[in-house]
Amino acid sequence: MNPKLIWLITAFLLASIHPAEAQQPGRIARIGFLTNYSSAFPGRIEAFRQGLRDLGYVEGKNIVIEWRYAEGQLDRHTALAAELVNVHADLIVSGGPTSTGFLKKATTTIPIVMCFDTDPIGAGLVASLPRPGGNITGLSVLAPELGGKRLEILKEILPKLSSVAVLGSSTLPGNAETLRETELAARALALKLQHFDVVSSKDMEVAFQKAAKGHADAVLALGNSVLNAYRPKVAGLAVISRLPAMYYAVEFIDAGGLMFYGVDFADLYRRSAGYVDKILKGAKPADLPVEQPKKFEFVINLKAAKQIGLRIPPNVLARADRVIK
Repeated sequence: MNPKLIWLITAFLLASIHPAEAQQPGRIARIGFLTNYSSAFPGRIEAFRQGLRDLGYVEGKNIVIEWRYAEGQLDRHTALAAELVNVHADLIVSGGPTSTGFLKKATTTIPIVMCFDTDPIGAGLVASLPRPGGNITGLSVLAPELGGKRLEILKEILPKLSSVAVLGSSTLPGNAETLRETELAARALALKLQHFDVVSSKDMEVAFQKAAKGHADAVLALGNSVLNAYRPKVAGLAVISRLPAMYYAVEFIDAGGLMFYGVDFADLYRRSAGYVDKILKGAKPADLPVEQPKKFEFVINLKAAKQIGLRIPPNVLARADRVIK
């Protein structure tokens, strides 16, 4: 056969191979992972790892994960994000909204997968949920809509509920939108909200003290990295203040908190592994829609209720996915 013809046929076959298929056999993909704390949510991290295993990825065999933890120090994110860019990761996974913001500043070319974000459009991370349009995609948690449901549950448990102390953080992306939606829901339920900005550990005790003095009937905690780091202390302050508290993460219940209603975050972390798989096989983040939660949980801790002398109505208990006795 004509050598020139052989060359043309070979070139055509190589060009038709999908990028993912063209990778060298045995190539180990390098994944970056940036999050706030190394030990705050071990169940979520394990869910992410399990998601990868379910898709055939084995750490040290065909994938390497570069873990970076800011350990609650906001100023560390910039350096850690830069490190992950410099190790030439194939893509970077973000454990939460704060980390995603810093990764967005660090790179516009390396794909970024969000395990979750409260308001990815409002934060300027994606152009839209169906068509992200840049190098970031992942999962959204519908946090604004959840505030109203949490207030409704508190109202069911406390029929005379009139004032709720809201613990938020002005430094967390999406907090303002979540608070606005919660205020709309509060007006519909004829509830007054007392907002407390918790940006340091010192703010927690002050917030509970002011909530008690302000005659709050209950506490609603919004997403907050400071509260995450001190979950047992937060639950303890609620008991001391004898205030029923509704939390945004199930881990607060495991730390002694009263109630949680919201997204199954472990499921989001597991699903984020699917984005990793698609991107490693050649998909572009710009074309992968941001997905919404599929699983929600309602958990009640009767031990915590007993500590503050609170009776949970049977009809509310019946709706709980899990009751701690």
